[in-house]
Amino acid sequence: QVQVVESGGGLVQPGGSLRLSCIVSGSSSSSYAMGWYRQAPGNQRELVATITTGSSTNYAESVKGRFTITRDDAKNTVYLQMNSLKPEDAARYYCNARRSILNYWGKGTLVTVSA
Repeated sequence: QVQVVESGGGLVQPGGSLRLSCIVSGSSSSSYAMGWYRQAPGNQRELVATITTGSSTNYAESVKGRFTITRDDAKNTVYLQMNSLKPEDAARYYCNARRSILNYWGKGTLVTVSA
């Protein structure tokens, strides 16, 4: 059973930084494309960043230059470094692991950006 578990969310002031972590268990993360998505109250879930098995990355325009996605397959972990956080970045952040028709989601970690 593959499980995806996020951590690292919390309360941060505007302009601050957070690093989210996503651990994959039950399988090696190296064979999965990984992604971070977010959903704010009243909004649809949206893509934040993705990273392929070959470590090619893709970012939403709204986070380019501020967020960085990386992966450490030796630790079965994917990270999302978030800098220069804005109030509009506040949301529940979800990790996704995808391979072919297999698609796994975590339960999310909450990020609050407020003074």
